Amino acid sequence: MYLKKIVGKKCYLSPIDENDSEKYAEWLNDLEMTQYLVGLGPINVNVGNMRGILESAAQGHNYSIIDIETNELLGDCCFEGLNHLNQTSEVGIYIGNKEYWDKGFGTEALSLLLDYGFKVLNLHCVYLQVVSFNDRAIKSYEKIGFEVVGKKREAILKGKERYDMIYMDILHNEFYEVFNEN
Repeated sequence: MYLKKIVGKKCYLSPIDENDSEKYAEWLNDLEMTQYLVGLGPINVNVGNMRGILESAAQGHNYSIIDIETNELLGDCCFEGLNHLNQTSEVGIYIGNKEYWDKGFGTEALSLLLDYGFKVLNLHCVYLQVVSFNDRAIKSYEKIGFEVVGKKREAILKGKERYDMIYMDILHNEFYEVFNEN
């Protein structure tokens, strides 16, 4: 059962449920999907390992992304390295269900998470990392209001090709300039 913690128009964010370990394990063993995840190369995850990972993740600000119409699990998003003193955090997101790629669910889910982070967690700056070939994600982040603040050149090796790691961030007021327009 999913709980509607943060609700949007297309999707809602629900606390992680360890009973979804089979679906998460399926996604994290999908090479096409994981090529876009920063810091996660090809790995083997079984359902038992995934259950433990999800139980641990459920203790923090990690949320399942759920289709509001079908209640189908689509992916997840989270705050990592939350620093209350400096009011900063890194954010991570992915849509594991490829049928929902390029349909705006990731953009809305991340916007919901940021709104929660800025209003409830009192964050001032949220940042992320993205591999330079992940054009779909970069476009989504820019649509929300993230700006490129730097890059690490040729930091990522995929196959025999090297790619830049792009660093982006967004400040509280910048997000609401864009968020209030939508």
